[in-house]
Amino acid sequence: MMKAVRFHGQKDIRLEDIEIPKCGKGQVKVKPAYVGICGTDLHEYDDGANIIPTTPHPITKEKAPLTLGHEFSGVVEEVGEDVTDVKIGQRVSVQPIIYDGTCGACRDGLINCCDNNGFIGLSGWGGGLSEHVVVPRAAIYEIPDSVSMELGALVEPLSVAWHSINVSPFKKGDAVLVLGGGPIGLAVIQCLKARGAEKIIASEVSPGRRAFTKQLGAHYTLDPTTDDVVARVREICGGVGADVAFDAAGVQVGLDQALKAIRAQGTLVNIAVWNKPAQLQMNDLVFREKKYVGVTTFVQGDFREVLDAIASGNLKPEPMITGKIQMDEIVEKGFKPLVEEKDKHVKILVEVSP
Repeated sequence: MMKAVRFHGQKDIRLEDIEIPKCGKGQVKVKPAYVGICGTDLHEYDDGANIIPTTPHPITKEKAPLTLGHEFSGVVEEVGEDVTDVKIGQRVSVQPIIYDGTCGACRDGLINCCDNNGFIGLSGWGGGLSEHVVVPRAAIYEIPDSVSMELGALVEPLSVAWHSINVSPFKKGDAVLVLGGGPIGLAVIQCLKARGAEKIIASEVSPGRRAFTKQLGAHYTLDPTTDDVVARVREICGGVGADVAFDAAGVQVGLDQALKAIRAQGTLVNIAVWNKPAQLQMNDLVFREKKYVGVTTFVQGDFREVLDAIASGNLKPEPMITGKIQMDEIVEKGFKPLVEEKDKHVKILVEVSP
């Protein structure tokens, strides 16, 4: 038997003893080291089940209760039949997307847009918040020697940011507006800095989170409750507006501001998951030839690019880690502080087997 943190329902997270999974053909067994607590985990805890299936998932055939943890690093313990390029003892980061490989999106290489997608640690196949987990070979990315296991657990959220930039028309030297100073907004800021953004403007309500945006690379910080965001962005950008904006906040007032703050033919990229329908002022798009683009998670290759950026020193995400806890502290020292003290934390890591 092994220990695992399991989701049973709203505000019902339990540390339990469950069976150790067996490693099969094409699979890799990993001993998790560090696991990040994600905003999605918090939403499930606070108001779930939402993403976590309550009826059998179409791919995993599993439903709640399920093991949590989809942002994690670990060490390879065992490799299954037909796995020849992964070695026992390798330090790895796990790419958690579950996909069917047969739908139109998957055939186009867009595993993040799979018709039946899910996540290890949310949809079944175990999760990082356990003493052992078995994952497909395709989920395994070796961590370079110069990158710590703690940073290996940050690759997943950083890859969300990296992918959003890849999808956007961003180019080195651009001026960029980022809405929201939560973990994903902060990841976007770091990735923009690593990729040569000339001006990074962060708009965030919380004073604590605004401080984090500055620490992690924003050149300018705005308080949308007191600053005229549109006027300030245009002023900073020589009167023309930002080249690209990234919405990691998902609130109507921010969307309205960002559409007006980007330049003619500029692009607003939506990363946020919205809790309610939003409205687009279509004439703001039409008469200035602006673009609005949605992005989700990441595709094959994004993990490797992020790991390489960390290894090279271009990406330095250490300040994102604001706490470390044990599995038996997950609710009191993990979920509750992240919900109740958002200003003080970015990422709390759970030490499973550091």
